Amino acid sequence: MYSFSPKLKSTSIILLVVGLVLFGIGFFLNKEISTEKIEHMMEAVHASGHNAPTHSSEMVGPQDHQAHLEHAALQVHNQPLASLHFVAVFFFGISCAVLFFYCIQHAAHAGWPIIITRVMEAIASYIPYGGIILVILMFLNIFHQAHLFHWMDPDLTDPNSAHFDVILFEKKRFLNIPFYAIRTIIYVAGASFFAWKLKDQSKKVDETKSKVEYQMLYRWAVGYIAFFGFASAAWAWDWLMSIDPHWYSTMYIWYSMVSCLSSGIAVIILLSVYLKKNGFLPQFNDNHLHDLGVFLFATSMLWTYTWFAQFMLYWYANVPEEVNYFFGRFQHYGTTFLPMLIVNFVLPLLVLVSSSIKRNYKVVTTMAVVVILGHLLDYFNMVMPGTVGPYWKTPEVFILILGAVLFVVGLFMFTVLTALSRLKLIPTGNPYLHESEIYEYPF
Repeated sequence: MYSFSPKLKSTSIILLVVGLVLFGIGFFLNKEISTEKIEHMMEAVHASGHNAPTHSSEMVGPQDHQAHLEHAALQVHNQPLASLHFVAVFFFGISCAVLFFYCIQHAAHAGWPIIITRVMEAIASYIPYGGIILVILMFLNIFHQAHLFHWMDPDLTDPNSAHFDVILFEKKRFLNIPFYAIRTIIYVAGASFFAWKLKDQSKKVDETKSKVEYQMLYRWAVGYIAFFGFASAAWAWDWLMSIDPHWYSTMYIWYSMVSCLSSGIAVIILLSVYLKKNGFLPQFNDNHLHDLGVFLFATSMLWTYTWFAQFMLYWYANVPEEVNYFFGRFQHYGTTFLPMLIVNFVLPLLVLVSSSIKRNYKVVTTMAVVVILGHLLDYFNMVMPGTVGPYWKTPEVFILILGAVLFVVGLFMFTVLTALSRLKLIPTGNPYLHESEIYEYPF
């Protein structure tokens, strides 16, 4: 039985509180930014020659100085919620992707990962808490307390408005506030239900050691796989891609999901090794670490494939409405957009390609941390250009992002480790437990 140490509990609470304080400081600093300062920021961006819009919707409506200033003011004041939004979506996606990975193992009747079943269930316990943050952000957006999703502006779909956007008008059947709110609640409530149900069914398998109960666990796992397949695609459209509603990519749902799946596997590695090193999970060995390393390597390569395929197809087609998504990022986010390939592709490729390296605890855990940070940067690049635009290199943004990261990481640590302390670490009722205990990678 795992015991949540007072020191680690204090650390998670400190991270949560410090993150909240920093976010609050950044929020009030952002609110103090005057119109005159925003005008100077806008003129500085234009004077540097970087005047490409961050998304094609900026080219719709009046293009005079006042219109540009109003748009810049919205982008600057988007900084607080945009900073929280990308971190919140990322960690919610991680916990849902871990539950997906867990269900795949049960659906495949895989024996090797049974030892880490409780680790994955504990990570999935974050889902309802992360979901609450996203629901709060949803309400702030639909009541126009934020402007992260500019398609929510009624003027853009009003044919009599000077800001009328025919593309958003055509997409109004899907991109409308009531349907968006319903979908968000379905994602959060559905994932939270499956997280509870799968944990409850797994507990029943332990208590009864019944093959009938195990068969029910299998069926619920298949059910979540189907739910996650549709929901992860739809929330990628809603929470991420609709930030740039003129732009559309069929690769995007895979790209954003694999980013969370790779990070989720990295979190499983960190938590499993932590339990192993502290004597709570002695059954976890080099062979389990090796297989997790294989999945970390494979998902990193899959992420690279989806990133490159999406970029290549749009870039060589050179259609203005499509390539603008990347061009704005090259101009305004050059220091974060392409360099993330180093941590998300180059380092995993060079370090994890060796089979023997995947058995090295220090190397694999280090790469797990690198992968998580790299994909957090990936989500930064998905959200910030379309919401904050070029106005991200300010002290307020760095304070807000640091605060958001510390707050969500502290909450994630606290909920996951608390859930883990309430679970029996070894699923003794699982019929494949013995196979997991004696598992040895054959090559």
